[in-house]
Amino acid sequence: MRLEPTPGLEAFRRKVRAFVAEHAPGTKAHSGVRAPEPALMPAIREWTAKLYEAGLLGIDWPAEYGGRPDAHPLEPSVVAEEIARARTWPPVGAASLASAALLDFGTAAQRARFLPRIRTCEDVWCQLFSEPEAGSDLAALRTRARREGEGDEAVFVVDGQKVWTTNGQHADMGYLLARTDADAPRHRGITAFALDMRSPGVTVRPLREITGTTDFNEVFLDGVRIPAARVIGRVNDGWRVAMSSLGRERSGVAARGAELSAVLDDLLRLAEETPVDGRPALDDSATRQSLGELAARVRVNAAMTSLAQSRMLHGTERPQDALLGKIFFSELHHDLADFGLRLQGTDGLLTEDDPETVADGWWQDAHLYSRAYTIAGGANEVLRTQVAERGLGLPRESRRQG
Repeated sequence: MRLEPTPGLEAFRRKVRAFVAEHAPGTKAHSGVRAPEPALMPAIREWTAKLYEAGLLGIDWPAEYGGRPDAHPLEPSVVAEEIARARTWPPVGAASLASAALLDFGTAAQRARFLPRIRTCEDVWCQLFSEPEAGSDLAALRTRARREGEGDEAVFVVDGQKVWTTNGQHADMGYLLARTDADAPRHRGITAFALDMRSPGVTVRPLREITGTTDFNEVFLDGVRIPAARVIGRVNDGWRVAMSSLGRERSGVAARGAELSAVLDDLLRLAEETPVDGRPALDDSATRQSLGELAARVRVNAAMTSLAQSRMLHGTERPQDALLGKIFFSELHHDLADFGLRLQGTDGLLTEDDPETVADGWWQDAHLYSRAYTIAGGANEVLRTQVAERGLGLPRESRRQG
């Protein structure tokens, strides 16, 4: 494994850093994958369009759709890192997933319609996968789509419910999975669709989280009619479409590492500025020991990211790599936020909107949100089972009924 950046990649990083500094739409107020307030969306759409226009998004797309196939394969990760390092808004929504599905499985007509609108951010996409009974176990989804008609007039009529839909309130399009064959095995009989979120029968209801913000939504589908021409890939082959697009999304791993580094820097400043018995908390040996442990874990996370990137470059990725990275990151993110609260002593019990909170209550919000990272993308308990069974080849866990 070679981790040293190439001169070309470092020059690209400097270019990206300068571009972000000049064009970014301000600093995010909260940590994590959050939905912006509606008033921010025009600026974020404009920012996203600029990133595509500058060749900083869609880098791995075919040249005919604006990509740069000859670019270094780690350039998307550099862009994600620099956006996270600047603590500004990344592109919101699921356009990266949808574009991967369209590029690999979409028709020429679908790519011609949707990819340019993704580049201009005329279309914000959301991911309509998870359901109340199908979160970590996505193959258990129950939303149904039945075909009506034939030929050019054929449509699929969809009924069901999705939940934990980030940015659903802002989305123009939805990357939807629905069951089209109820008699097929669990991972078959599922079809992927491009859903116009303005279609009759689509209802988006915001969910108010423990943070007090609305980042997720539940989406109800009541007799929604989707033209058969909006099927992505083949009917009943949606599981393969979804897994392929999820597997192509790697830049988020790099962004998570940059986020942890930024939180650690904030934690060190907090320890320098927080008085304990009239002295900075950083002067306390136990505090320094805890900070040293957290800093070491941040470095380990960076090494895990680099190893995953190296394996990706050499085509030696393993099933457990992404799972272990997500588990390690999410638990470390929680521990960093938790220590930030404990450093504040009794002030850590203040709510985010209390005028006396440190950093406008950022640590309170980060601590509450940190549990979402341990669930999103698959609950850590489920992922550990997948690592054991699929990565290490251990005996399958008993699934007893009753």
